[in-house]
Amino acid sequence: MSLQSSVQVAVVGPTVWIRVVGRGSFQNSTGLKELAAKMMAQGHREFIIDLKECELMDSTFMGTLAGIALRLGENGNVKVLRANPRNHQVLSNLGLDRLLTLESDSEQAVPVLKMQDTLAPSSPRDTQRDTIIQAHENLVTANPENAIRFKDVLDFLKSKDPEEESADR
Repeated sequence: MSLQSSVQVAVVGPTVWIRVVGRGSFQNSTGLKELAAKMMAQGHREFIIDLKECELMDSTFMGTLAGIALRLGENGNVKVLRANPRNHQVLSNLGLDRLLTLESDSEQAVPVLKMQDTLAPSSPRDTQRDTIIQAHENLVTANPENAIRFKDVLDFLKSKDPEEESADR
C-alpha cells in the first residue's frame, strides 16, 4: 500500500484529466471539489478520472465524484477509467454507475500528460466537515437507497457543533 496519496490534474482542450495516486479520501476531496468548480466556471464539461493507480476510495471521495457529475447534469460527463475491481464494485454498489461512465477495461488511450499535484492533501477542519457532509448528501441524491447506508454519518456530522469541535482540539 502506498503511503503517499495525490490527486494530479492536467487540462487538454475541453477535457480535465484527473489521476488519483494512492487513496482517494476525505483528505483530498475538498481540493477536488474546488478544482472541479473552477474548471466548470471556465467552461469545462468533461472530466476523466484515471483510477489505475488508486488503491481505494472512501465514501467522501466517491460522493465528491458524484457531486461533480450532479453539478454538470446533462451538460457534461464524468468518465472513470481503469478502476480496479474493488473500486469499480463499490462505485456500482452505491449506484454511481448511473451518474458516472465507468470504463474499467477502457480502450480509450490515456495520454501521457504532464500532471501537476495541484490539490492540497488536506483542508481546514470545518471545510473538510462541510465537504464530507455534502459528499454524503450527493451519494443519497445519486441513489436514494444510500440514505440508510449514510444516515448515521450524516446525523452525526450535522449534529456536531463546529464550535464544540474546535474546543476538542
